[in-house]
Amino acid sequence: MVFEEITKKLKTGKLHFTLIDPDKQTIEQVAEIVKTAEDAGTDALMVGGSSSTAIIQLDDTVKKIKESSNLPIILFPSTHAGISKYADAIFFMSLLNSRSTAYMVDEQLKGAPLVKSYGLEPISMGYLMFESGNVCTSQLVSDAKLLPRDKADVAVAYALTAQYFGMKCVYLEAGSGAKYSVSEGTISAIKKCLDIPVIVGGGIRDKETARKKLDAGADIIVTGTINEDNKTRMVEIIGEIKNYK
Repeated sequence: MVFEEITKKLKTGKLHFTLIDPDKQTIEQVAEIVKTAEDAGTDALMVGGSSSTAIIQLDDTVKKIKESSNLPIILFPSTHAGISKYADAIFFMSLLNSRSTAYMVDEQLKGAPLVKSYGLEPISMGYLMFESGNVCTSQLVSDAKLLPRDKADVAVAYALTAQYFGMKCVYLEAGSGAKYSVSEGTISAIKKCLDIPVIVGGGIRDKETARKKLDAGADIIVTGTINEDNKTRMVEIIGEIKNYK
């Protein structure tokens, strides 16, 4: 079980997940990113994207990863169309601060039968989007009511709601190419109130920023854009996380 393994690893340290967007890399580039990340010590591979065209290469991308890596592959879909039977697990997530029911529950209703049919392990997750200084594709298509960076109490209420709903983890998202990452104050406030893992992604482009998120209480750091733009920094970030004390 993927989540059981994640929980076990979290007892001894912080984790790093590598996000692969099928719409942004060729199959050959995916294989290169995966090898670099795995050699550096990443703990899991997330596959998904916000663009509607990402699903075109989804199955081929997941199969290519399977060929070159034994790491768990967790789907990170924006809609039910982003589900591949070749993955190991799926973040079965609800965007709790969306104005649209589509991303809270409607897409999940469409995807649930596929998850069951494909035998994927569902990892329930509360997904929260934050203001980041710019607007990314995921924020636009999901009609998110972005959470303010300086109002930790609002974010805490959402995160607690996810936990009380019985979700296994909470993801704090600033978005792809974010100008500002989720604030340390918000991460710290949420971590103090939760008993489930806190995942943080978006705007983490160097090891110094990654360490600040870890110090604030992040259990898992996700990097995406930096994997494509600067593999050296990706390796440095993974090293910072794996050596974190």
